[in-house]
Amino acid sequence: MASGIDELVNMLYDMVSDAWGLPFGAEKCLIEREKVLDLIEEIRVNLPKDLEQARAIVESRNEILSQAKKEAEAIKSAAEERARHMVAEDEIVLTSRQKANEIMAMAEAKVKELRRAANDYAEDTLRRLEVVIEQALSETRESRKQFKSAVAKTSNPES
Repeated sequence: MASGIDELVNMLYDMVSDAWGLPFGAEKCLIEREKVLDLIEEIRVNLPKDLEQARAIVESRNEILSQAKKEAEAIKSAAEERARHMVAEDEIVLTSRQKANEIMAMAEAKVKELRRAANDYAEDTLRRLEVVIEQALSETRESRKQFKSAVAKTSNPES
């Protein structure tokens, strides 16, 4: 039918503005329900999928963080087990502790990096979603203003 949301909103606006007014119903008019519902459904289908993507990103972020924590725990457990087996000599124990600390530091750095990357990605996607929603809200408000203006003109033909 129509390609973009702007075109669909314009079609909906035209449909309402061209509708017959009801006698003694200043702001009321007759429109074809099926046509309006079809246009609204087409608008729904064409709306960006950013909201679904944002939810998926948050879920993905949580999974990444959970997996990173599991990896860190596994690395920590492996390092601790390895250190227990090397207790025999002081130098080996010292080396083991250093390695364990390095592994833990690397694991913590990886968790922080993954958390930062996931947060940045989620923030960016939510920011883009906010822009899209603000644009849609702005277009809707403008359409309502135009609609009210058109209705006022048709209700008051002397002006």
